[in-house]
Amino acid sequence: MADKLKTKYAVDTSLFDALVEQASGTDSGSAVAELRALKQRLLTPDDADMQFLADMLARRLTEGHGEVVYEAGVDNGTPMDLCDDDVKTVTATLTAAADRPLVNAFVQLLYDSGAADDAQPEGKKHARAIVEKTKPVSNGAARIVSYLIRRRPQRIEDMLEVRVAVVGNVDAGKSTMLGVLTQGALDDGRGLARLALFKHKHEVDSGRTSSVGMEILGFNKVDGAAVRHTDIHRKAGWDAVCQRSSKIVTFLDLAGHEKYLKTTVYGMAGSAPDYVMLMVAANAGVVGMAKEHLGLALALGIPVFVVVTKIDMCPPHVLDATLKQLSRILRSSGCRKMPVAVSDRKSVAMAASRFVGQRVCPVFQVSNVTGEGVGLLQTFLNILPLASCSAESSMPTSPTPTSPIASEDEAPLRYDINEIFAVPYVGTVVSGHLSSGSVRVGDMVWLGPDYSGSFVATQVRGIHRKRAEVECGYQGQSVSLALRKISRTQVRKGMVLLRKDDHEVPPTATCTFEAEVVVLYHSTTITSRYQAMLHCGPVRQTARVLCIRPADTGESKDENASDKHRDALRTGDRARVLFQFIRYPEFITLGSRLVFREGRTKGVGKVVRVLSASEERDVMKQVTNGTMVVDQRIETVQAETIQIKTSDPAEPKSRKVPTLS
Repeated sequence: MADKLKTKYAVDTSLFDALVEQASGTDSGSAVAELRALKQRLLTPDDADMQFLADMLARRLTEGHGEVVYEAGVDNGTPMDLCDDDVKTVTATLTAAADRPLVNAFVQLLYDSGAADDAQPEGKKHARAIVEKTKPVSNGAARIVSYLIRRRPQRIEDMLEVRVAVVGNVDAGKSTMLGVLTQGALDDGRGLARLALFKHKHEVDSGRTSSVGMEILGFNKVDGAAVRHTDIHRKAGWDAVCQRSSKIVTFLDLAGHEKYLKTTVYGMAGSAPDYVMLMVAANAGVVGMAKEHLGLALALGIPVFVVVTKIDMCPPHVLDATLKQLSRILRSSGCRKMPVAVSDRKSVAMAASRFVGQRVCPVFQVSNVTGEGVGLLQTFLNILPLASCSAESSMPTSPTPTSPIASEDEAPLRYDINEIFAVPYVGTVVSGHLSSGSVRVGDMVWLGPDYSGSFVATQVRGIHRKRAEVECGYQGQSVSLALRKISRTQVRKGMVLLRKDDHEVPPTATCTFEAEVVVLYHSTTITSRYQAMLHCGPVRQTARVLCIRPADTGESKDENASDKHRDALRTGDRARVLFQFIRYPEFITLGSRLVFREGRTKGVGKVVRVLSASEERDVMKQVTNGTMVVDQRIETVQAETIQIKTSDPAEPKSRKVPTLS
């Protein structure tokens, strides 16, 4: 019995003895596990050290939402002085700790400062160093080893996802770049790699994208290697890619031609990308729509990284001029970005870690024909952090399927609809993005607003993610939902799904809201009754300006505050503008970013106030001097919607939505 008690309290006794010896001035040599240095834990680990490392990795993976970049080489400011054998031992120790059931992750070596530097690509030797270069490690510096540690998801629902919008001027090589990344085969110089991404015949004939395309690139659960389509037909391989992947990068291939600008703006504003990949042709420079797309990404607050393509066919002096122009634009007062040239694996790891939190803009130089720089870009995409996940994310902290999620801590559901399909033997299927909350099969939800501004109750019949059937979807994911007893004519782009438990009564939509805007460009002036196309998330509708107030007025309670109007807005002006949708109400929330455009006119803003029905009547009465109390177009749309609902949904009906006269 005494031996059992001695064994049970052995750790506590040794720790007490160590503290007594330290207090009395004697040196115990840090014999207890709690006082061991990190270098000793990594090089000569025991069971207590392995448990300590497993707990540390589990905690950091929870903070990083399933992945983390871990750097070894410095312990509390003291270099570890690792040799080649020590690096192998550290890698094996971290791998063993990550394989424990508490962590269930894999370890991938990203960069070793003591190893031989990557060979300098031939295509970059002639380019001038006009962007910031990463300084090499000197002989006296500490040896730093970077590892990517990522959890192995047990279900497709727990798989990490990063959404990247691909933009740039026409003929910049956007679709070709995605074809090389997702298909794993280089281009022949004539656009062979891009054929698998086109949807329409006219896109194949012209070589120009006119719609919002989508492709995926996976990274496996073993060592983070790329997972691509395993068969000839790319659509049949999506579910297989998801089954083998721990992380998915979803590419949104947007149009580069000027006549498809509205499609590109809708794709960037409505699809909620985490990052923007700006494609620049080395032989053309930053011209045309590339500047428009860069300004749009900055206005929406989306991090941007640049990929310079076609370096194999570009003369050295032309490439030098393109890099100079790119650096000048990124450093300008409108962008305020710091361009960083990515030329080796070390710069890839540093650029990815500083990309989101700082004003860093990584710049890659690639060739889709020779494959130069493609590997660095693929590694960068692999370690990109999840920008859409916040501390209040509704994703479970454990990858196990039985992880409970507390309903009181979960954010309210909001699902934005971007596409609608009528699937035979299934019914109406909607595709979109989960802005907040989570959705499960069988949930009762509100669908709306329709053309009259009302919501209808429905149930989620099924959920698919990347063409694979799942049981639930979480915040930041793109999923498709099958809705029960909903016809195709009842759904339109811009609608939302809200959980019925979060709203006891149907939510309300609005036609009128106030936003604080900045006019980026206008040839003349913007006054009352000015109309423009407004993009606010998935909402895309024409809106008119009711009144303009100074930006510093705010919601003053002064009786004369409503009389403080501005006559007009010009380029660079900031003001509070009262907008009203022309056709039908929309579901708008406070804090939403918006973009309005009309021809070459562009402006950005943020919603600061949403008006109720009574406030809208008062505003209309005030703006029109009492000549219009109730907007008659709403009553007309309501009557027309009632007629559509009472008719047979199987019978196609032609509907003409009235506009404001």
